[in-house]
Amino acid sequence: MRASFLNGNSSSLFLRSIVRSCNRLALGSVWSPLKARSLTKTAGLLSCKLMSANTPVVRVKEKIGLTEKEKMIFDRLLATVRHFDLPTQLRVAGGWVRDKLLGKDCYDIDIALDDMLGSTFVDKVTQYLASTGEEAQGLAVIPSNPNQSKHLETARMRLYDIWIDFVNLRSEKYSDNSRIPTQMDFGTAEEDAYRRDLTINSMFYNINTSLVEDLTGRGIDDLRSGKIVTPLAPKETFLDDPLRVLRAIRFGARFSFTLDEELKRAAASNDVKDALAAKISRERIGTEVDLMVSGNGPVKAIAYIYELQLFWVVFSLPHEHEPTLPEECDRMNKEGCPCMQLCFSHSEPSHMKITKIPIVNYVFRNSLKRKASDAETVVSVHSAVARLLSLIPFLESNVDGELNEDDMGIELVDIPASSKLRVLTGFLLREVKDFWRVALLIALLAYPSPIGCSEDAMFKHTELDKRKKVFQAVENAILKLGLEKIWEVKPLVTGKDIMNVLQLKCGGPLVKEWQQKLLVWQLATPAGTADECLEWMRQTHLKRIKME
Repeated sequence: MRASFLNGNSSSLFLRSIVRSCNRLALGSVWSPLKARSLTKTAGLLSCKLMSANTPVVRVKEKIGLTEKEKMIFDRLLATVRHFDLPTQLRVAGGWVRDKLLGKDCYDIDIALDDMLGSTFVDKVTQYLASTGEEAQGLAVIPSNPNQSKHLETARMRLYDIWIDFVNLRSEKYSDNSRIPTQMDFGTAEEDAYRRDLTINSMFYNINTSLVEDLTGRGIDDLRSGKIVTPLAPKETFLDDPLRVLRAIRFGARFSFTLDEELKRAAASNDVKDALAAKISRERIGTEVDLMVSGNGPVKAIAYIYELQLFWVVFSLPHEHEPTLPEECDRMNKEGCPCMQLCFSHSEPSHMKITKIPIVNYVFRNSLKRKASDAETVVSVHSAVARLLSLIPFLESNVDGELNEDDMGIELVDIPASSKLRVLTGFLLREVKDFWRVALLIALLAYPSPIGCSEDAMFKHTELDKRKKVFQAVENAILKLGLEKIWEVKPLVTGKDIMNVLQLKCGGPLVKEWQQKLLVWQLATPAGTADECLEWMRQTHLKRIKME
């Protein structure tokens, strides 16, 4: 297999979150962190220092306050314990405790049991509810599935419209070449706390005593100081389960917390990188990336991945194709880099046919195991960026000027000059659909040419303000042209109508050619009717026959 990197033509949570981010641009919520990063560089700091320069001080509640529903749920669970005279200690584990201490709502309640399986306790809750005339809802037992990173059986039920998961406390031992535990036993609460990924996720809320239990002795302190730390030595923690590296990155980015220095060294070590590549399925890596990008700090998450030298492990390519990033792209897409538009060529062994595969396509489909349609969407967005660049000056200034339709691959026949901008922009938006704002953002951040980006770091924050204004001007122009949802507009004329005018018995390239011509007319004449469109087609067709 031979490889050469070429310029290419270039939904999950990942894509939906990007659309949401771009839709918030008018409020400045995307531009502000970019501006802050540029100002940091002006002070002589590298962009990666932005995440570690200041240790955040987080407001943590002294005690957990329960909502009315939570009180009712916990009362029912405790009533079950009393009804059967059980010695069971009920603890809410992990993220719910963390979020409640931060004053955030959380509807993800995981109950850890110290002396029985989750399914056993759910059976008892069901019996107790039946004795009071109530009916248990949504009962389910989710079996363990190590291949999907689920090592314990989980029992589930719904109480007061909230799903509750029940598992037993556990201690685990791992083999060298798998993240699947080789031995799991009932454990103490302390053992369970230390086997968790991060100290901020290791705390319990004991329902029996109504107290928070910080059994590692660090959870609350690390939450208050905004630190991402593992309960045990980080390298040991990551080698036991390398997925925890990505979880550390995700939570660090989500809460704007600082990664512990020892944790960063362990995450960047070759042993951990090799373990991540060997022991974690591509589906699980893709899920973590989805959660990162759909969270509060997607830029910071990708920056951490790059800083910890995990980029080519997460976004992996066949070894013979791994490119070296150009020096100017060393900031790794934190400011926008068109690297992922590259393609690699390879030959199929069966018939030696050489094909070009966009890197982004391979990453989505193979490295992250996302949907093929997501990969195609991203490739389409990159492909649209170059054409959008040629339209930005005209959309921004609202001047028709001399548009070059040849660059857009669209033939404009008998179309008034005043309508060409609407036609060309309409075709572009019909291709990328909801992602047109994403393409516009990439065009303005990754490519300096439309607005003459200054290279002087002292003025980059001014450039960001300028780019934001250009984004808003282009966005407003597109809305004013009535193109925001143009991809939802159906053609006025059907393929059958075209065949009737051309007196054809079956479709073919000629019908496809006329479909594009009629779409051009429709975009140029937004108030036109189907009859007017057909009449234009007849007249144009007659002219064509006469000329031939």
